Amino acid sequence: MIRNTPDPASGASRWEAPEAASSRPATDLAAAAEQLLSGGTRQLDAAALREALLDLHEFWLTTKAAEIGITPTSGFAIVATGGLGRGELMPYSDLDLMLLHDNMPVEVVSQVAEMLWYPLWDANIRIDHSVRTVPQALKVAGEDISAGLAMLDVRHIAGDSDLSSLLIGGARSQWRTGIASRFDELVEHTQSRWQRSGEIAHRAEPDLKSGRGGLRDVQLLNALAMAQLADVYPSRSLASPTGSLGDAHLALLNVRTELHRVSGRGREQLLAQHADEIGAALRIGDRFDLARMLSDAARTVSYYVDAGLRTAANALPRRGFAALRRPVRRPLDEGVIEFAGEVILARDARPERDPGLILRVAAASATAGLPMSASTLSRLAEHAPELRTPWPRQALKDLLVMLAAGPATVATIEALDRTGLWGRLFPEWGTVRDLPPRDVVHIWTVDRHLVETVWRASAFTTRVSRPDLLVLGALLHDIGKGRGGDHSVIGAELATQIGTRLGMWPSDIDVLAKMVRYHLLLPDTATRRDLQDPKTIDTVVDALGGDPVLLELLHALAEADSLATGPGVWGDWKASLIGDLVRRCRLVMAGEPLPQPDPIEPRYLSLAAEVGVHVELTPADSPHIYNVTMIAPDRRGLLSKAAGVLALNKLRVHSASVNSHEGSAINTFVVSPHFGSPPAAELLRQQFILALGDELDVTGSLEQREREAAQHGTRRAGEIPAAVPGNHVHAPPRVLWFDGHTPGELVVQVRATDRAGLLAKLTAVFERDGVDIAWAKVTTMGSSVVDAFCISLGSGPASADESAVRAELERDLYAVLPAPAPAKAAEQAS
Repeated sequence: MIRNTPDPASGASRWEAPEAASSRPATDLAAAAEQLLSGGTRQLDAAALREALLDLHEFWLTTKAAEIGITPTSGFAIVATGGLGRGELMPYSDLDLMLLHDNMPVEVVSQVAEMLWYPLWDANIRIDHSVRTVPQALKVAGEDISAGLAMLDVRHIAGDSDLSSLLIGGARSQWRTGIASRFDELVEHTQSRWQRSGEIAHRAEPDLKSGRGGLRDVQLLNALAMAQLADVYPSRSLASPTGSLGDAHLALLNVRTELHRVSGRGREQLLAQHADEIGAALRIGDRFDLARMLSDAARTVSYYVDAGLRTAANALPRRGFAALRRPVRRPLDEGVIEFAGEVILARDARPERDPGLILRVAAASATAGLPMSASTLSRLAEHAPELRTPWPRQALKDLLVMLAAGPATVATIEALDRTGLWGRLFPEWGTVRDLPPRDVVHIWTVDRHLVETVWRASAFTTRVSRPDLLVLGALLHDIGKGRGGDHSVIGAELATQIGTRLGMWPSDIDVLAKMVRYHLLLPDTATRRDLQDPKTIDTVVDALGGDPVLLELLHALAEADSLATGPGVWGDWKASLIGDLVRRCRLVMAGEPLPQPDPIEPRYLSLAAEVGVHVELTPADSPHIYNVTMIAPDRRGLLSKAAGVLALNKLRVHSASVNSHEGSAINTFVVSPHFGSPPAAELLRQQFILALGDELDVTGSLEQREREAAQHGTRRAGEIPAAVPGNHVHAPPRVLWFDGHTPGELVVQVRATDRAGLLAKLTAVFERDGVDIAWAKVTTMGSSVVDAFCISLGSGPASADESAVRAELERDLYAVLPAPAPAKAAEQAS
């Protein structure tokens, strides 16, 4: 129906000018709003105030519409967007209004608009207004992503409801049909907003509306839901430890409402000067309590937005060649696979029967650099049982792998924490969760600072002989904060409690507790005491019990802690002072003990004397862990072939003891299959015999597998690259030399990030360089290896010049060791 036809008989254009001037001035609206805001002792709470303001403005607009002739048959409609459209009207926000008309004459439209807008302007009420037809409004929404998002909040206020329905339905339909082509623009628009406004959880004065984790992100989730790409609230179980996404949304609204009321302006940035008053008004507490609540709410919203964007991206139809390829399901670990760029559970995974599955999923996510899917986290949260105390050995190993994964560890722990799984693993975390720092130099909440310290420490794992204790100490060094008293003393007690639950050795628990107790000892002493005074050095040495391992751990932890605190906390001056203190303490201490070979089990001595080649595989004391013993006549290159056979069968070596006795090599490996069950011992024996006879080229086979894995991980157009677990290297490798117990022997210690087939490659280097391995002790701590090889230079070229041989061997070892990518190295240096 064309409503602006001049023919009165058509009944189309029914708007008639009012007989008298409008009788409802907007000053009444402004006065009533001010009365609500100054309610005195009967002041409304935040939610009630928003509801009252919404009713007040809707009543005035509907009454005004009737006065100026905007009726259901007038060809005009008033619609609201923004806070009024969403039903979340703030005290001092602009009124976002649109006057819709059905192709009415220009002079009529102008007259109606003036009668609607001028009273509001005269009353100093701020409005964001427009006058459009439905096609014009839809055109604007289609051209500008911000307008398109705003149009999704349109709500009918007064006048022709059919006209409003055309706009509402048209905007949502246009959004759904156009989202495939606009999704990249939407993501770019969102990330640009985050970059401008920062993270609410970690800003001293956050932007509640546009910051990451703020109200704009909740609106983004609604927009994805309207496009039928994601749920608004995916699951009630996927909630923060203290509430759901709905609770987080309401908390942000309430704080923003009180910010407007307290400041008397339409502010979006929460200034520190208003924080205490807002905290008191909401009965939360002081500004620190308010900051903690905001951190929880914002991080919860952020988690849902990240999950929602991933879900939406996977739900979009593929274009071009990508539409012809089916997403690959790639195994990552037992019961864990990669699918469509996310880590999910395998079809046969049974979380209710597998307590260690949570940590296997987390370790796979961190090492592969892929997020855990929301459905997987929901299923684990609902069905995975508690880990028994002490933890199984494999659970602790998976935890260490995750902690040593570098920056990806931050996102992994954040996802676990937002879904309640991290608190299940570490109940002590609740006290530091979202706890704001009391020192202005800290830029993170206490819990986030701990995780940031972990990933910083992961770059230093090759500096120390116990990388496992380094990352655990980094995770727990401030765990005692928020409990009153000295957080170092309290934290040491908690570290003992946690270490016992994790199933650590008592001696390791003692070192971990001392790391937490004395994590401030080196920086405080170096920057406040006279390092020339012998008493200063003696005091530090006595506090550490003369333990050089504890000293090197605290040295690395001090740097990681400083780097994770904030910009400028770690610098050349502080590094040189602490380095000088550590050097002086080492001179006083006895030094590190030399690695020793493990004793040989008597039964294996008997087998070595009776059989030629023997291979046995037996279950260890933990699920998915096995012992493989390989006995054969000793010869150069035997160890590299044994390790290569294990790598070809996708058996990860956790530790190994390499010995020889009366001409026989006796090698015992602690292994776990990458997924599934291990191969039969007879198959390993047959491959071992073939490798010893040079009929199986294990080195060439491993290199071919690496090439195939690299090709599989190459980025294709429009796809997320498939990351290969274990290929993410953060700490530079190190090769250390020690004198052996007997003349002609050297002990070479290799510290590096683990990866498939690394032991086979290292031992092959010794073989190629003509060096005999007398014994070896291989240890994998999470994703870090500390391998000691006692070598004999032997005869021939190797004995010609010891320094030249060492230099050549060291160069060849570094050539096969995994090193950080240049970008990562630069990131660590910064």
